[in-house]
Amino acid sequence: MWFEPSLIFFPARYPEGNWNPAGLRFEDVSFSADDGTPLHGWYLPHDKPRAVVLYCHGNAGNITHRAGILSILQDYVGVSVFIFDYRGYGRSEGSPSEGGVLADARAARAWLARREGIDERDVVLMGRSLGGAVAVDLAADDGAKALVLESTFTSIPDMAAYHYPWLPVRSLIRTRFDSLSKIARFNGPLLQSHGNADTTVPFESGQKLFEAAGEPKKFVTLPGLGHNHALPQTYYDTLIRFLDSLD
Repeated sequence: MWFEPSLIFFPARYPEGNWNPAGLRFEDVSFSADDGTPLHGWYLPHDKPRAVVLYCHGNAGNITHRAGILSILQDYVGVSVFIFDYRGYGRSEGSPSEGGVLADARAARAWLARREGIDERDVVLMGRSLGGAVAVDLAADDGAKALVLESTFTSIPDMAAYHYPWLPVRSLIRTRFDSLSKIARFNGPLLQSHGNADTTVPFESGQKLFEAAGEPKKFVTLPGLGHNHALPQTYYDTLIRFLDSLD
């Protein structure tokens, strides 16, 4: 399936997007993956952060489309956060692939830990949709202070079978992002949320992923919310309590 990446990744390349959002306090960051691919991100520091967060965004757009979420995390939740674009997204070079995206996330976490002067395992990994699968991979293999997942699926083959039930996609697709088989290897706190009206990543997929995770864990159902709806303040209040409980 030579066209497979185009069915999974939906990057918006520079200059698409607002690269100078009003009111957002951030630093432009240039760094590289281990294979030398030049990458780009935004670092949003907080003077007294309750946590240091690596944010892995979903499969569409680029970091500029998360400006509102970043503002909430920095100003309301009170964390230092680093968001980065996967290769082929925004100002990051190259073309996205499963292995490349996971390598990009490892490079981003390493940069953030160095900047904050902390161990990489003290970073909170936060991912939405596809970014949740990226965060699960990092947490499962290397650990994390905590894992926060929003609208995250079990695996790409499961999602392909859900959206294309008339095709034998499980036997054809090469991209896995198999969070279901990985998440039990993470031995740390998990906060997971999912809208029960999500038709992109079905609610049942999120529940199945949560059931496979170890303790301690908490699942937040978001009534009436679909995949791309803005999350309510009550969710961020829950996130604050979760982060405060880590120490």
